[in-house]
Amino acid sequence: MSKLAVAQENNTDIEIYYEDHGTGQPVVLIHGYPLNGHSWEKQEHVLLEAGHRVITYDRRGFGASSQPVTGYDYDTFAADLRMLIDHLDLTDIILAGFSMGTGEVTRYLGTYGSERVAKAVLIGTIPPFLLKTADNPEGVDRAVFEGIKAAVLADRPAYIKAFLDNFYNVDTYAGTRISDQAWESSFIAAVGASAYATWACVDSWLTDFRDDLRKINVPTLLIHGKADRILPYEATAARMPDLVKDLEFITIDGGPHNIPWTHADEVNKALLDFIGK
Repeated sequence: MSKLAVAQENNTDIEIYYEDHGTGQPVVLIHGYPLNGHSWEKQEHVLLEAGHRVITYDRRGFGASSQPVTGYDYDTFAADLRMLIDHLDLTDIILAGFSMGTGEVTRYLGTYGSERVAKAVLIGTIPPFLLKTADNPEGVDRAVFEGIKAAVLADRPAYIKAFLDNFYNVDTYAGTRISDQAWESSFIAAVGASAYATWACVDSWLTDFRDDLRKINVPTLLIHGKADRILPYEATAARMPDLVKDLEFITIDGGPHNIPWTHADEVNKALLDFIGK
């Protein structure tokens, strides 16, 4: 519906595409890689029906937003989010992220605080810290991420195909929880994203969010699929209770990464229950 200029690249505006529907307490939904704001369709409908104002937007490089070759880091992503929140003058927000979007939620709260935010929701979390280091032995070797970047450069559509198969656990849920048509819709959205952003965002996945998590001072809901192949449960969600003060933690047994689609009923119930408390 609308675009907001958040920066410039070579004297051209970098614009964030957003949609703003409904009335009531605002819920800001931040999408996952490599999709866009429309990927929240199963949540947007029930939130609007429940009387909420729902704001979705496309991260820079994705969807209908600009596709620059700068700003693919969580400080910039959080700054883009802040500009959108300030532009719309939102308060009492439910700030919800899926996958990469959990990074924006976490970095926003860690950097800008909770003055405008009532509650936070993290679905398929990328925090606390994916990279294996001396003080983070639970992480993943850097070579894995370098391999992903090489695969994106070598054949981006082939990489996206393999990624989405694991995004939905297609071998388990094809024809039941994920149709061929829904998978194809995700593929079309993903290949339509910036090739540069698809590659550059991989480095952002290695952000250390541990200090940000400790600063979160609003009630937080975490929902994660136990069978997540993109952000494995033990390396991500299982570590969160030690870092977030006021955390409600729901595990979806058998859930793949994109539980907002494959397990929408469970996710939506948890979301509405949490918001209504």
